[in-house]
Amino acid sequence: MNVRFDPARNLRGQLRAPADKSISHRAALLGAMCAEPVRIDNFLKAADTKATLASARALGALVEVHLSGVVMRGAGLRGARSPQGPIDVGNAGTLLRILPGWLAGQEGRCFTLDGDQSIRRRPVDRIIAPLRAMGAELQAREDRFAPLSIRGRALHGIEYDLPVASAQVKSCILLAALLAEGRTSVLESLPSRDHTERMLARAGAPITRRDGAIDLCPVDELELPALTVPGDISSAAFFVAAAILVPGSRLLIRDVGVNSTRCGFLQIAQRMGAIVLADLERPDADGAIAPEEPVSDIDVAHGALEGTTVEGHEVPLAIDELPLVALLGCFAEGETTVRGAGELRVKESDRIDTVVRGLRALGAQIEATADGFCVQGTGALRGGVLDAHGDHRLAMLGAIAGLASRDGVEVRGFEVADVSYPRFREDLASLLSGHGDADIHLVSQ
Repeated sequence: MNVRFDPARNLRGQLRAPADKSISHRAALLGAMCAEPVRIDNFLKAADTKATLASARALGALVEVHLSGVVMRGAGLRGARSPQGPIDVGNAGTLLRILPGWLAGQEGRCFTLDGDQSIRRRPVDRIIAPLRAMGAELQAREDRFAPLSIRGRALHGIEYDLPVASAQVKSCILLAALLAEGRTSVLESLPSRDHTERMLARAGAPITRRDGAIDLCPVDELELPALTVPGDISSAAFFVAAAILVPGSRLLIRDVGVNSTRCGFLQIAQRMGAIVLADLERPDADGAIAPEEPVSDIDVAHGALEGTTVEGHEVPLAIDELPLVALLGCFAEGETTVRGAGELRVKESDRIDTVVRGLRALGAQIEATADGFCVQGTGALRGGVLDAHGDHRLAMLGAIAGLASRDGVEVRGFEVADVSYPRFREDLASLLSGHGDADIHLVSQ
């Protein structure tokens, strides 16, 4: 599906961002690991998270989907059953990299995880290495790619120093630690999103943080109280960027998760001069793990921007929003540089390559580097055609670029946005209503 996004006169109003995808994935997986029912309100109903629910069903969990959310009746921590065939993770990289932690400790049972062509290009060797060190038995294509086969075995705790900041790898190890003998410690030199740690603390797991390490000991069972998934800051970020870039805009985005390990984009935008108001969480100085996710409204308005440099220590806190930093840089005065973001090359697409080529085709002065990009701000984009390359975030990036451009942008393959934000076009249209003209068009193919 090709969709054209015309230049917008302004964006006005308020909306609620879709439920957080990262938290929805984790809530469903922990719900599948609990013996007692778990209610998850405001669960994201998108392609990726539907794959997680289907995986939970294949492993023996009962899943009830309601208008307000889902109810999970899990298989228990050690009760995952062997499915009849491969578990299809679709395009969900989070599921592919976190679920094996639980399955690796299901002694005597076998599992295979596979997905679409995109997922088969995303490496899983970063989870294979620590799980094997814990005693797990795993096989992968070229020892690096899906299909990934797992034979459950008895596990033992380890101390593992993450070579790259990765919440997915960290989460995988922590789920395995629940079933492993002895203590497991995960060391990270840079903080990454901590939704798994918070949820484990909420479920009563003995998890603690100390000097850059997370310690976890095994448990007999988990009991996760009912929870409500906050709005996804990564989805809200597209509308934040739109309001910043389109003159005359003013938006209020309600009930967004503002976990301190996810707020990097808002802080970068503020540093560039954007008018963004939110009650952001501050990191806990004593290292305690809070079981609750902080929530805030985000008030954003159009404003002039200056270029900035995003260094490697900021990257894990804004990894999914860095394409939007590139877009802001196109309209900023001076140069905007992102460094230390090599992880972008192993997302749904090589996001350094696809973002640079995509924005350049729209008139941007942008160059790729080995681990990021450099944008020379010109204050405008011409517009044109952008191919989503099967990447939901690239599709929505093209949409926002179109609103702020001179001539508009046609996004090819826009249907991939349904992976994380099925209502994106409807929500955007609500903020453009009253203009008296059409700003979003389906393009005949």
